[in-house]
Parts: sequence; C-alpha cells; structure tokens
Amino acid sequence: MSVLATALYLGPAALLYLGAGVVLLADLIHGRRAVTGLLTLVTLALAAVWAVLQIGGGAQGPILGGAIVVDSFSLYFTFLLTAVTAAVVVGTSEWAAKVEDRGEFYSLLLVSVGSMVLLVQSNDLITLFVALETTSLAQFILAGITRNERSSEAGLKYLLSGAVAAAVLLYGFAFLFGMAGTTSLPGIAEFVRHAGDGLRLPLILAFVFVAAGVGFKMAIFPFHAWVPDVYQGAPTPVGSYLSVASKAAGFAVVLRLFYTGLGGAGTPITHDWAMLFGVFAAASMLFGNVGALVQTNVKRILGYSSIAQAGNIAVGIAAVAAQGTVGPSGVLFFLGTYAATNLGAFLAVNAVSERLGSDEITSYAGLFKRAPMTAVVLSLCLASLTGLPPTAGFIAKVYIFNSAIQTGEVWLVGLVAIAVVNTAISAFYYLRWVRTMILDDPEDATPIETPGGAQGVLLLASAAVLFFGLWPAPLILLAQQAAAALLPA
Repeated sequence: MSVLATALYLGPAALLYLGAGVVLLADLIHGRRAVTGLLTLVTLALAAVWAVLQIGGGAQGPILGGAIVVDSFSLYFTFLLTAVTAAVVVGTSEWAAKVEDRGEFYSLLLVSVGSMVLLVQSNDLITLFVALETTSLAQFILAGITRNERSSEAGLKYLLSGAVAAAVLLYGFAFLFGMAGTTSLPGIAEFVRHAGDGLRLPLILAFVFVAAGVGFKMAIFPFHAWVPDVYQGAPTPVGSYLSVASKAAGFAVVLRLFYTGLGGAGTPITHDWAMLFGVFAAASMLFGNVGALVQTNVKRILGYSSIAQAGNIAVGIAAVAAQGTVGPSGVLFFLGTYAATNLGAFLAVNAVSERLGSDEITSYAGLFKRAPMTAVVLSLCLASLTGLPPTAGFIAKVYIFNSAIQTGEVWLVGLVAIAVVNTAISAFYYLRWVRTMILDDPEDATPIETPGGAQGVLLLASAAVLFFGLWPAPLILLAQQAAAALLPA
C-alpha cells in the first residue's frame, strides 16, 4: 500500500495528533489570547469528517502489515470518541478559561482521543499496547491538571493504578505471544481455535492477565479502586471525559481482543472467558450500587455508579456464548446511550458545583427552583442511568440483558436476574438525588446560571436520551453493523 493510501487510512488519528501540536504551539505564541478551545473543536470536527470520507470512499481494511484495521467497528468508536470530546470541550469552556494550563489541557485531550482512535483500530498486541499507554499517560496528567491537593492526589492514584494494570496486561500479552508465536490478533485467534486441551490452562491464565489489565480501563470490579477517588479529586470535566471516553475505549479493546484475538464464540476457551466476565459483571453491579448507597458526595456517587454501569455493560461481553453479533452489538448500543446519559449528568454537576463550591448532595436541595433547566436534564439523566422508560437507558438495559437471555445459558439468565435486582438498588440513590432537587428546600434561593455552552450540551444530551429511548432503531442498526466487523469473514 502506498504512503498516500496509508495516510488516508490513518487520517483521523493523525489529524488529532497534529491538532494537539497546533493547539500547544498557539498557546505558546499567543498565551491566554489563543483560541485554543476553538482550535480543538475544529480538529475534532475535521477528524469526524475524515472518518465520514473513509466510509464514503471505502478507505477501510488492514494497513501496516495488519497492525491497524479501519472498519465499521473502529469508525463507530471514532465518531463516539470525537463527539464525547467535543461535548466536554463545549460544555466546560467556562471552566477551562480559568485554568492556568488551558493550552495543555486541550492538547492533552486531543492526544488522548487520538490515541484512543488508534487503540480501537489496533489489530496487533504491540500497536494496542502502545496506543493504550499513550492515551493513559495523557489521562494521568489530565487528572492532575489543576495541581491542587485533591487533583494531584487523583493524578498520582490514577498513575500508580495504571502502571500496575499496564504491567499485568503486558504479562498477559507475553503469554499469548509466547504460545502463538505472533502478535497479530487474527494470528492468535487462529492458534486458539486449533489449540489442544493441553494448552487450555496457559490460555486461560493469559486471558485472566489480559482481562485484569484492560479491566482497569473499563473500571470494572475488582480493578475499580481508583474510580471514586479520581472522579472526586480530578476536575469535573476530566471526570466526565474519563467516565465516558476512557470506558468506551476499554470495552472496545475487550471486544477486539476477545472476539478477534481469542476467536469469539465457538473456541475451546469461549465458555471460560464468558464465565469470567459474568463474575466481573455481577460483582461490579453489586459493589458499585452498594458503594453508591452510602455516598454523600455526588462525584463519588457517579464514580460508584460508573462501576455498576460497567457491570451492566459486561453482561453483553459475557453473552459471547451466543452466536452472531447480539452480545457485542448490545455493548456498543449501551455505550452509545451511556455516553449521552453520563455526559449530561457530569456536565450538570460541573455547572452546579462550580457555582456552589460544594459536591455534597445536600447542596442540590431545591435545585429545581434555582436552576430549573439543569435540574430537569440531571433528573432525566439519572432516570436513564436507573433504566426507567422512556429513556435510552431503559432500552439499553433491555437490549443487553436480552442478549444474555438469548444464549439459553441458565447461568446467564441468573446473571440477568442479578442485574434486575441491582437496577432496583440503584433506583434508591439515583431517585434520592432527584427527590433532593425537587422536594427539599434550598438553603439559598439565589438562581444558579448555567453557561451558554453547557446549556447547549445539556439540551443535546437530554434530547439524545429521549430520542434513543423512543426511537432506538438507528443506533441499534449502527451498533449491529459495527459489531459485524468483529466476526470472521
């Protein structure tokens, strides 16, 4: 393949990296006068447009010796990641204007999302690990970007947890390479499909290490310990970005690894790793929801909620025993709806907490009287996280739980029963928050003004939550098409 053709395939990621350099250079030359936020949005828009051209122009397939693959799966996540990042940039522009290192903040966002685009395109253990660590390094710095005591502590905890996860993941990769003799995911899948019973134990050990390494990015139990502390200590815009973009990339890696690299359904170890993720799912839902019940800080509530939601999503991965795309398409649909829902919740918290100077749930008393629009959007997003109709969260849970039931496996039906019970538990702390905003009297009746950019993003998020709750077919179709790319031709 020519250099020009390779550049065409790598366009979105290359643009994001180039944009990061331009933003940093503009900040260096013009300082506070630089329109770094606008440059960031232009870069994200160009990357998304390039991805559209890849679809229309047929620029899809493997490149660089198969190390990178551009397909409908990677393009689905390219759009999701760029849209999430753009929403964070617009919704938190007022906060970013006060940050001393504003240029670095936007540049690191672009480096992170560019690396995640490469991550979802990775079809080889080496490119996957390099892309994963590049985005992780940018996110470690973002967590501590404000350099106050809480932010620095969050960045350090995130860094140390990430370093351990990277070492464990690399150890699992070494096992796979040592057995298969290749770092190519399709090559490893071919080896797994023909592996004898004598290799089952080392293969199981390898994927346990790999699952532990990527479990950190998914924020799934028992690799979740960093989540509540980092979400509380990091700036709220960074927490919102990590809760959606980082989690989406983590699940994308798992789907690519376990469907393309370990052969998906029908391999000798399919049942083993399906069971493993089933255990992860049940434990994450239980720990996340019970942990959230006793929290009074809204960021920590969203942190534990994120762990529980990761458990819900993992139900779709455990449903690998089903032939076809029902499991992975459920994961992709859930991630798409979760992006709108969780971004709306986090950005509403950012708009309120910035003015109140408090993250305690008691500070949200009477918010319907002080900031009606923000309170309505936050309530809608919390209802969606609970899984109440007619929100997108309800459809997402029905879809992903149904994917597990369709397998016909008794233990997966039991897993869905656990998930339904945990949904009832989650309703307590989500709806308690809504009750506080509606029924409790505010300590101060002064109206809270939400910035224009944040208002726009909140309205879009709420519109998406309702739209995909009432008419989910378009997103389901996109999710199914993206998931189909994971299956062997």
